[in-house]
Amino acid sequence: MKNINKTTYIFALTTLLVGIAIGGLVFQGSDDNKNTPVEKNNQEIWTCSMHPQIRQSEPGKCPICGMDLIPLSNNNGSEENSMEIKMSPTAMQLASVQTAIVKKETPTKAVNLNGKVQVDESLLSTQTSHITGRIEKLLINTTGEYVTKGQIIAYVYSPELVTAQEELFEAKKIKEAQPQLFSASKEKLKNWKLTDKQIEDILNSGKPIENFPILSDLNGVVIRKLVNLGDHIKTGSTLFEIADLSRVWVLFDVYESDMEWVKLNDTVEFSIQAIPGKNFKGKVSFIDPVINPKTRVAKARIAIKNKGSLKPEMLVRGVLKSKISKNNKELTVPKSAVMWTGEKSVIYVKSSEISGVNFMMREVKLGASLGNSFVIIDGLVEGEEIAVNGTFSIDAAAQLAGKPSMMNPSGAKATTGHNHGNTNPTQESIHSKSIPVSNTVKQALKPVLESYLTLKNALVSDDFEKSVESAKQYQTALSKINMSIFKGEAHNVWMERSKLMKNSILAITNAKDLADVREHFVPLSEQMIMLIKSFNVNNQTIYIQHCPMANNDQGAGWLSTTKEVENPYFGASMLKCGEVKEEIK
Repeated sequence: MKNINKTTYIFALTTLLVGIAIGGLVFQGSDDNKNTPVEKNNQEIWTCSMHPQIRQSEPGKCPICGMDLIPLSNNNGSEENSMEIKMSPTAMQLASVQTAIVKKETPTKAVNLNGKVQVDESLLSTQTSHITGRIEKLLINTTGEYVTKGQIIAYVYSPELVTAQEELFEAKKIKEAQPQLFSASKEKLKNWKLTDKQIEDILNSGKPIENFPILSDLNGVVIRKLVNLGDHIKTGSTLFEIADLSRVWVLFDVYESDMEWVKLNDTVEFSIQAIPGKNFKGKVSFIDPVINPKTRVAKARIAIKNKGSLKPEMLVRGVLKSKISKNNKELTVPKSAVMWTGEKSVIYVKSSEISGVNFMMREVKLGASLGNSFVIIDGLVEGEEIAVNGTFSIDAAAQLAGKPSMMNPSGAKATTGHNHGNTNPTQESIHSKSIPVSNTVKQALKPVLESYLTLKNALVSDDFEKSVESAKQYQTALSKINMSIFKGEAHNVWMERSKLMKNSILAITNAKDLADVREHFVPLSEQMIMLIKSFNVNNQTIYIQHCPMANNDQGAGWLSTTKEVENPYFGASMLKCGEVKEEIK
């Protein structure tokens, strides 16, 4: 019995010791598994500011561009929405982020118009001669002179008139016997537009007038002189064209794309460059029923009273505000709130939580362009709050955090591919200030600028094949540039600009027609403008020119070495549409 109990005790003790040992191993493994993710979560991640898809567990160089990696703070909890980007109030302030509530309003489209002051054709007349003869004296010798009705404008020698006066003298002698003959002689002179007073003066003088005065029938300004001293004229010959400038026309150019917004009796507010600080307005009284086949514009006419300050050929700029919908209100957002990604348009919608402010990218469908705003057809509802300023900063933060962004719609997983979209023309991503660069950089960028100007000229000439060929030359010049030649701040600028330029030029080389080329020429030109402003690599004067009608009325710019405007977005159809915005020497 004692042996059995002793054996049992030994067995039980052995089992207990083995169990403790196994349990220790199990719990130790459990602790290891428990601590591993904690250490992983606490591990600092390093990324590249220009290539946020890069993730490393230690500092170093970016394998793509060679930039120093920066730490990526990960304070986002596991409950964070993977589609949203958080921003603190301080970050929003530093990035100049501003928001606004989406509201409905009666949409009004602002149509920008350019035109000139012209003579009112209904007040344009010609001064003719009522007698035949030779001009012996001309009192109006230059255009621009003002004449009044009854003023002597010339003296004419007329043999016929001399003979008619002699007949009058003879008829006067026998007027008692033949009064009808005397009356007929006077009527003959009246047919030459002589007044009763002039006839009485002739009778009182007793001798014929050889150089007879021609009196003006009109009041106005001489705009065209058609005779000279010594010319022989006939009855009905035109001597001068005279315009009454008490009322003038303002003729505005209306492009085909704006035709539907301009209607009779619409009010146009306009200013005149030659009269700064003064505004005018008038109503459209006439619209050309036919479009000019060369300029592709029709004229919209406004008649306005003139107190002397308006002169023909003065340049005029006007704005016509046309209501798109008279009864229904529509959602509208500022243009600065919209970012473009090719055919898609996105907006950042704000949501506030206890933990902070979130922004989520949302695709929207745009309606009509209203000048400084867009009508939203789909994608937003009234009362939502959106970012209207600093949207590019939000997008950059989303890209850096590996969230879906304009540049990388699928988030951090998207590490390859090209984005052919346009960036927001109102946003500049990094720098527009001048940054000093070496001569090596300037020489490397020279072929890029030259091939861009060749591409621009091809579009001006409506030459599709030449534009694609120039784009390929641009692409080759761009590919030969070594990113290592850019140092410091210039490196950041080049990395961003070159990426967007590569996307745009790739799209142009694959374009199917001129319209496709011009669509992608918009973002390419914007990047080139910023690049020239940043690095100033040009060895000649560069003009930054802009057309408000390009890019679907959103406006677009381009670079040119000539001050004269030649529009690459419309070519021959609207060659002179645009103006010089800036000159870089």
